Amino acid sequence: MTKIFEAIDFAQKAHSGQFRKGTPIPYIIHPLEVMKILLQFTDDENVIIAGILHDTLEDTETREEEILQLFGQEVLTLVKNATEAEKDKSWEERKQHTLEYLSQTNDKRVLLLTCADKLNNINSIINDYNQIGEEIWKRFKRGKEQQKWYYTSLAEIYLNKDKANPLFQKFYQKVLSFFK
Repeated sequence: MTKIFEAIDFAQKAHSGQFRKGTPIPYIIHPLEVMKILLQFTDDENVIIAGILHDTLEDTETREEEILQLFGQEVLTLVKNATEAEKDKSWEERKQHTLEYLSQTNDKRVLLLTCADKLNNINSIINDYNQIGEEIWKRFKRGKEQQKWYYTSLAEIYLNKDKANPLFQKFYQKVLSFFK
């Protein structure tokens, strides 16, 4: 459990000064919410730690060597597998790459980690939508239809991977009910 607290401290420092898209909410809330979701569905400490650190390589100055040294190869591999590839590519290319990767992987830990991340994202979108309505889509590089395509594609992939998984079911139901 000590490593989890170390990961929280590391992520808090790495994301210092960052906020959730279009809000005054400190970014660290997102990895903590991902951790909270993961704690409901797994007791694998490395997956939980990777959930806390999942955006550090993508969105901060954190280097792979830092994660490796502090948290080990297994956590680093999980974080890398949850990190969006090639930020210089278009939104569509990056999202398509994510969908293809998730379709092909059979690593249940990566699937849990990425689904917890996406579940928190869709929960945030829904909460903000309930407050500001259609204005929410202006926060994103792509609008409602593209977000609907991405999230429904993700939901189908997760459910196809394991129809009995309660996290995947929860994500699927949340996405379908929101975008219906």
